Amino acid sequence: MPHDSMFKRLASEDRGTVLVEIDGAAFHARTGETVAAAVLAAGMIPSRSTPLSGSPRAPYCMMGACFECLVEIDGVPNVQGCMTLVAQGMKILPQLGARAVPTAEQESYS
Repeated sequence: MPHDSMFKRLASEDRGTVLVEIDGAAFHARTGETVAAAVLAAGMIPSRSTPLSGSPRAPYCMMGACFECLVEIDGVPNVQGCMTLVAQGMKILPQLGARAVPTAEQESYS
């Protein structure tokens, strides 16, 4: 994963950081920012690939409408990064293609 990003954060008051892992690399994300913003700042582009063609994608609308920001977080695939806040120790990976669909035996309802 590249560590240099063309996306630069705006200057703001210091709200602290949380340490997350983005595609295997440690990254200090700002407290209160979304996973998609952290992914862009860290340079994880593409952040997903399409199921059919494998085309690379990255966060786009940043408001939950386009689903281009899908990532895997802590082993859970298809999470909308723009709608999820970073948390200490979070492990973020690119969403590669389609996720596996669990069978009825694998599903558990709590």
